[in-house]
Amino acid sequence: MKGLSDDSRPGTPRKITDAKVEDAVTQTLESLPPAATHWSTRALAAKVGLSQSAVVRIWHSFGLQPHRSETFKLSTDPWLVEKVRDIVWACI
Repeated sequence: MKGLSDDSRPGTPRKITDAKVEDAVTQTLESLPPAATHWSTRALAAKVGLSQSAVVRIWHSFGLQPHRSETFKLSTDPWLVEKVRDIVWACI
């Protein structure tokens, strides 16, 4: 039973706290960046104060893929209607 205790481990201690990880996961799942349909690793890293590679590691460990969606998302492009009209009129 002595071997099962949680003693300190060798190596450098963690620099990213559980609160920072929770904040990154919560922001990914419950909010959207301005003028975008999903978070990028760089945008989320700037928002929560982590490095881009740290966000990648967090997303991989939790299996998050905000760029993949099973549902339809509306575009946030303010010129969407005009662009669609141009494309439709070009095809007619």
